[in-house]
Amino acid sequence: MAATPEAAVSETAVSETAVPHAAVSTDPAPSLAAPRREAAVVLENLGKRFGSGAPVLEDVNATIGQGEFVALLGASGCGKSTLLNIIAGLEEPSSGALEVPSDGAAFMFQDSALFPWISARGNVELALKLRGVGRAERRTRAMELLELVHLAEAADKRPHELSGGMRQRVSLARALAQDRPLLLMDEPFAALDAITRDLLHDELERIWKETGRTIVFVTHNVREAVRLGQRVLLLSSRPGRVVAQWEVSEEHRTNAGKAGELTGAITTRLREEIRRHA
Repeated sequence: MAATPEAAVSETAVSETAVPHAAVSTDPAPSLAAPRREAAVVLENLGKRFGSGAPVLEDVNATIGQGEFVALLGASGCGKSTLLNIIAGLEEPSSGALEVPSDGAAFMFQDSALFPWISARGNVELALKLRGVGRAERRTRAMELLELVHLAEAADKRPHELSGGMRQRVSLARALAQDRPLLLMDEPFAALDAITRDLLHDELERIWKETGRTIVFVTHNVREAVRLGQRVLLLSSRPGRVVAQWEVSEEHRTNAGKAGELTGAITTRLREEIRRHA
């Protein structure tokens, strides 16, 4: 049974001037002197509007540490994808400031967006070619990346010969081939069936731990956010701003009851936010 946010977990509301990455804990007075990760992404009072329309994002404040896996959650239309595009450099903010790694970010979309006329290996090699990697090294490195996503045996197959889950694995290998410290993922598993999605959750967690990438993962799915993220950030309905965050502990990962409580707490808070802006 879903618990209320107060009963299930201590929620930290994030105001416009809140300290980024504030810890969420059942301890009523968590130590502010706890060691922090070096920041990979910093968003300060970030805003975005298109033309003369209403703002899509307003006063977004967040800090994401190097090597951290952050799930970004919110209702449809709250500006999650727009925020990801700004972090990626595909959109300019209308106000505020941001800091991102100087090497930029790799982007993985909901659709695999593979080139249909070349093989799985060829799609990964193309990303390596754009980085300036030589021909001989490209083939070797592409196979290493396909092995990393457990798809080396399908290297010579074209996208139409692969399942949806396999295409997403190739897309992930191609994103990793860009060798960026920051990986942005915009609902990459939303179109997959539940079993395939769960398998890819396991794969993504393993790869994240092996590579040490910083990951920002956009999703509508609360369960997915709790399953993958070390921290979950909730955006309000438009204009989007970070209104709450939760830390996901190892206990949440290993104890189904604790995971269910946290999922219920976040779901309740999300529903309240949707109703507030309906």
